Amino acid sequence: MKDTRDFQTIKVEVEDNGLGRLTLNRPERLNAIGATMLQELAEAARWFDTHRDLRVVIMSGAGRAFCAGADLQDAAITAADPKANSWLYRREAGQYGLRASDAIEQMRAVTIAQVHGYAVGGGVVLMAVCDLRVAAEDAWFFIPEIDLGIPLAWGGIPKLVREIGPAMTKELVMTCRRFSPQEAKAMGFLNRVVAPEKLQSETEELARELLEKPSVPIAITKEHVNAVTRAMSAGITAFADGDGLLGASATEESRAAARAYRAKTFRQKS
Repeated sequence: MKDTRDFQTIKVEVEDNGLGRLTLNRPERLNAIGATMLQELAEAARWFDTHRDLRVVIMSGAGRAFCAGADLQDAAITAADPKANSWLYRREAGQYGLRASDAIEQMRAVTIAQVHGYAVGGGVVLMAVCDLRVAAEDAWFFIPEIDLGIPLAWGGIPKLVREIGPAMTKELVMTCRRFSPQEAKAMGFLNRVVAPEKLQSETEELARELLEKPSVPIAITKEHVNAVTRAMSAGITAFADGDGLLGASATEESRAAARAYRAKTFRQKS
């Protein structure tokens, strides 16, 4: 028996063995994240929490990639929406990512990111909010926001500082360079790096290991570790991502960078 709920951009299900699945489901866009997906991710996190016996949720991406990051064709994300003339509307849209990432991070169930292909920008943030992370050895990661003329938002900075430290966060965000699963594991960002053909089976084996453990100590451990990391990161909590995006996108330098990045991306796809 499975319980499911219909969404436009994601698939969710809960099995009767305590395992849930959250699949980013825009394969034709490499699971790029638009405003609708952000709102649905937050709603899905609340839906998962209504299942009292749910213990583990695996997050994955349909198709060729885990997640291509923010959808540069999404009007609400790029402020091209006609309503974007409203400062309040643009600020609200800028907060969607932070609310989605916080909602996933605060779920009761243990979350495991199952990563293949690419994880770009916001896709890396989605990995960071999961409790555990398993990646295929041929995956690639990068955070291109600065090349787009904007700061990394969606709560990404404090979450990455927490996971990999200030120096590596600065380097990866400022340079926008690609990094491999092997490097990510060495810096403590990944739990396991596996052969591509074993990614699903290895992730599900990790989920089964957790499901076989006593549920209360697992839940207490997750809450305890999260409480410690919140205390360690006090003072660097994200709260105004929308304001940061608005401020950066208002400068001509940032707009020029965004135009150049989009033109380069289009040429590479042509």
